[in-house]
Amino acid sequence: MTPTAPQSKPIPETHLQRTLTSVLNELPVDAALAAVFHRDQGPLVSHAARGFTPRDIQAILRTLSAPSIAAAPPTNDQEGGRTIRLRLITPGTKSLLGVSLLHRNRTYGFLVIGRKESATFAKKEKGLIEQASDDITKALDREGLFDMNVLLSRPFVAHEPVPPPPSPAEMFTAPGTQLTPELQDKIIAALTDANQYVAYDRIWACRYDPLAGNVEVLGLAGDLKSEQKDGKKDLKPGHRLTLDSSASGWAVRHRKPRVDHDLASTQGRFLDHKYLFKDRLLSSLVVPFFVRGQVGGTITLASKEAGRYQQTDARTLEPTIVKIADILQAPAPTGQAPAAGLAGAPGATSAPSPSEPIIRKQERQAAIGEFSMFLATEVREPLASIRAQLEEVTGEGILDFDPQTRVENAMRDLIRIEAILNEILDFAKPLELTRRLIRIPEVIESALTVVATDLEVTRIQVTKDYATMIAPVRGDEAKLQQVFLSIFRNACEAMNPGGHLHIQVTQHRAGRGVEDHILIKNDGVPIPAEIVDKVFEPFFTTKRAGIGLGLATVKKIVEEHGGSIAIGSAPGEGTTVTIRLPGLSAGPSYRGRGRRRPPARR
Repeated sequence: MTPTAPQSKPIPETHLQRTLTSVLNELPVDAALAAVFHRDQGPLVSHAARGFTPRDIQAILRTLSAPSIAAAPPTNDQEGGRTIRLRLITPGTKSLLGVSLLHRNRTYGFLVIGRKESATFAKKEKGLIEQASDDITKALDREGLFDMNVLLSRPFVAHEPVPPPPSPAEMFTAPGTQLTPELQDKIIAALTDANQYVAYDRIWACRYDPLAGNVEVLGLAGDLKSEQKDGKKDLKPGHRLTLDSSASGWAVRHRKPRVDHDLASTQGRFLDHKYLFKDRLLSSLVVPFFVRGQVGGTITLASKEAGRYQQTDARTLEPTIVKIADILQAPAPTGQAPAAGLAGAPGATSAPSPSEPIIRKQERQAAIGEFSMFLATEVREPLASIRAQLEEVTGEGILDFDPQTRVENAMRDLIRIEAILNEILDFAKPLELTRRLIRIPEVIESALTVVATDLEVTRIQVTKDYATMIAPVRGDEAKLQQVFLSIFRNACEAMNPGGHLHIQVTQHRAGRGVEDHILIKNDGVPIPAEIVDKVFEPFFTTKRAGIGLGLATVKKIVEEHGGSIAIGSAPGEGTTVTIRLPGLSAGPSYRGRGRRRPPARR
């Protein structure tokens, strides 16, 4: 029996990456990228990005590294400020705007935002990105990430060791896997038997995970000596490959076999081909197989002979495909002893039945999981196939200007739909938190900075009442900032111009510990009484352009932090959101610096 390969650990996010990502996540744009020069005359390194593909990021970094841009001194012209309009079009964005990141009047990096429309950026948008660049500099300075000798040069930004580029198997690391030693042995046996149908030097099988949007390596066979020379394998069971950067993902997206006669020409596009080419394998054949009418995975053959495979070779693999499909459809073994406490088990003690609210919550979560799986298989798969074919058509350059423009517009609509689907599927996944000690007033102040322009335009008055002593909270700063941003934006939409937003943070005793109570009150249009209890339910919304996951995500984040959230609304009183988060009684406390409400006159 082959031992189970250990799960590869995801590369930990550096402190620099976390700081940059927290700022980018708050930008109200379609795509954003933050890159940093670590040394003088060194390369521009991307550390945080959202909405851009790896290929887009490489193109943007090349453009920003041009001597005319990288060597240009920072200027503040009257028309455009420090912003630079990038003459570059990516599949997901039509317009790109960049601004240099400055520290002590030295450029240490760039911030780039992308927009799907090709219209000129407004002055307000240019001011937004310049403000965001200043926020990044302040955040890095606050975290002590700038080297004290930055003016004398290098490094510009002190940072933790930059991790090496991920291998193709580490492009996506799933929370768990269904791969067992028994399943792996069966897959390897089926792959080994395939040599009686078609010749190969290496073969492996992958299982498609529609919910995660990647493929998982199930087993390998054939010539693996070259992989074992350096003591490790480039691909091994349990590893994941993304759809966009692997030949297996290409076959899943297009739902058809792929033949490559010369891996030297594709090893830069597909990372799995890169490692095959490194091991002197020159040609490959990737065949998708189907399980219950859906794409179940792929089988990949590789040969050291160039031009070895043809499309017709895919038919000779049918016996192997049938075996692997049967293995994946086989029910899990049921010979395990029943867990203690289960109903019907001999000698099991009867456990108290769960309450009605818990049952409803479990049923709702199960329904969301089933609905997400339906979207992943029945909607995202066809959309990915359509987008892949449109990318091929636009990349060939055979269309005239008008048809090319129409196809690009269709691709942008598809990308927008995929973004909505990904938002739904992300909501169904378990929440991963990067916890550290944070102070709630500082998180609130950061969120208010993001919406400061909206508050100023609508003339909304903000009053803050922070207690003198507030216990720190151990949580994910970016996720909690997302909570406050969602609440603030909903409050701005509910209030008329000239409204009032009041924020109060206090510390209270909770058993043997303490709790931070956050009260956010607005005097806007109240929530109708008949729907106030439904606002936190997934997919419930009263907005025309919403999908109903904003407040549901807020509740999920708060509860993952061990807290609770409640909302109250009444005519003439506006709406009040109350959040309770467990604090740490031991350790440094926050000494409030926010504006205190003036005492009432007697």
